[in-house]
Amino acid sequence: MSCSMRMQAGLGLLLLGALASPSHALDSEQSRGKALLQRLCSRCHAVGRTGASPHPDAPPFRTFGDSKLYDEDFAQRLQTGLSTIHKDMPSFRFDRADAEAAVNYLKAIQVRPKPK
Repeated sequence: MSCSMRMQAGLGLLLLGALASPSHALDSEQSRGKALLQRLCSRCHAVGRTGASPHPDAPPFRTFGDSKLYDEDFAQRLQTGLSTIHKDMPSFRFDRADAEAAVNYLKAIQVRPKPK
């Protein structure tokens, strides 16, 4: 096999690998945020991109929408103590790095509602 053929084959494999990898891969901070939320919240909430929440009053995290996640205060509310939304929800307090990781993960998994 000539050098140019090997290069073409190598480039083809790289392209194939890039196409096969998920376009929504998480960066390291988002992965840390996901792990944190799975540990603290998955008993009630669907934490990932799919699935139903185990608790009927707990919305899936992927449906939070822009209003909560792109609000500058959301990460701050996680740090000062997230107030409970329903009686079964415990209070949580995150440090700054964890709050930012959680918010970055949540931003990464949001799905847009389908038009009606």
